[in-house]
Amino acid sequence: MPPDAPVPLSGIRQTVLQTLSWIALGGVSFGIAYFATHVNQPKPGDPGEKAPAGMVWIPGGEFSMGTDVTDGWDDEKPAHRVVVDGFWMDEHEVTNSQFREFVQATGYLTTAERAPDADELLSQLPPGTPRPDPADLVAGSLVFTPTKGKVKLDDFTQWWRWTPGANWQHPEGPESSIEGRENHPVVQVSWDDAQAYADWAGKRLPTEAEWERAARGGLEDQLYVWGNEAPTDEVDEASKFRANLWQGDFPYRNSAGDGFERTAPVKTFAPNGFGLYDMAGNVWEWCSDWYQRDLYKHRATNRVTRNPQGPQKSADPARPFTPQRSQKGGSFLCNDGYCSRYRPSARHGSSPDTGMSHVGFRCAKSPDKQPN
Repeated sequence: MPPDAPVPLSGIRQTVLQTLSWIALGGVSFGIAYFATHVNQPKPGDPGEKAPAGMVWIPGGEFSMGTDVTDGWDDEKPAHRVVVDGFWMDEHEVTNSQFREFVQATGYLTTAERAPDADELLSQLPPGTPRPDPADLVAGSLVFTPTKGKVKLDDFTQWWRWTPGANWQHPEGPESSIEGRENHPVVQVSWDDAQAYADWAGKRLPTEAEWERAARGGLEDQLYVWGNEAPTDEVDEASKFRANLWQGDFPYRNSAGDGFERTAPVKTFAPNGFGLYDMAGNVWEWCSDWYQRDLYKHRATNRVTRNPQGPQKSADPARPFTPQRSQKGGSFLCNDGYCSRYRPSARHGSSPDTGMSHVGFRCAKSPDKQPN
């Protein structure tokens, strides 16, 4: 899902809020089979150490990163060979309950809970931009708001709004709450917030290459994390829903055939081949890398790239003044009529100081010693 923006306002307020938007983006039988084929069997390259709580071992290896499919976005092309070492990965996205533990232990205030800094904002705007009115610099974040009817899909300001008071505890604004959603992925977290959590937990954010290796679940050259079968958009085929995506007509009619209009509890849908949940849809996930739009074109000149950490700095001609970090996985807003970015190769960038109501994260961790 490309980054989105608040509804237009007047004067400098319009400039500030629209700029913030541009910066932001974008069963039992099965369980038995899964445990028999995954949990009870040794995994290739297992490091031989006790698994950290809630984490799954991702064996190292070589794979094709990116894609060459016609429908792929330019920034995910071309496919190229990459090798990553083995690592641990959270089996699901960090939940509201887990993030609350971090906040209670540290007193941390997220980016969305702090008023934007005028100097920092101006550093990401074209030279000569007027200084914003302090009254417009209020704590808040971007919230997806369905349109009232069909609209052209070339103006995302129609379905995203800058909402004062929106943050991880109030994902859709001050009147909303995470009560009853403790097991949903935390959202409205910036890259800075995700990094702070990872540091506290003794973990780190995964690289783009690690994330894609994990998402593919051992499959090679497949369109989706489950294979090549396209996800259904039919309510009467609910048994076939593989991820929390948008069913219906984006951005105004969500039939919620999969049972969810926004986030879903983690582990609702079947895991991939490595035992990871929600590697497609639900929420976009932050990665450690800086985002470079044409990175794969440069990397493809190598026969194989080992353990890529991403570029030294962000580079995107569409947003020359805005540094961006990478995100992967797509979200509950992804729909074939708009973006199809729930594929493991898909990616996009977003300002590290920006959260949105469809963005979360999960953590990774290197083993004490790489297996032979």
